[in-house]
Amino acid sequence: MDIGTTTWALAEGYVPSGSFSQEHDLVSHEALCVLNAGKSDAEIEILLYFADREPVGPYRLKVPAERTRHFRFNDLEDPEPLPRDTAFSSVITSNVPVVLQHTRLDSRDPHIALLSTVPYSA
Repeated sequence: MDIGTTTWALAEGYVPSGSFSQEHDLVSHEALCVLNAGKSDAEIEILLYFADREPVGPYRLKVPAERTRHFRFNDLEDPEPLPRDTAFSSVITSNVPVVLQHTRLDSRDPHIALLSTVPYSA
């Protein structure tokens, strides 16, 4: 089943450099959750936009057919690591329709703030 779309925009992003814990599950992060319910593998590209510098990307990810994957923006390394403590936006494209969800865990404070939203799709 092909559901979703091939172009998404996420206007809000921010990865703080601090976390109250260094355990992987509790490190502050932004995550992109991708559902590929179709019969073909998804080739995902992410372009990052900033207020005071040129865009960076594309970052390339793959989601096999009929699978879901969660990617942390913190883990993006190529073409360069995502800067911490810097606001960013992103445009995500896929060669096949996918469904996206964005989640942020801000664990600078031990009370932890969690945010989740569905990006804009074109």
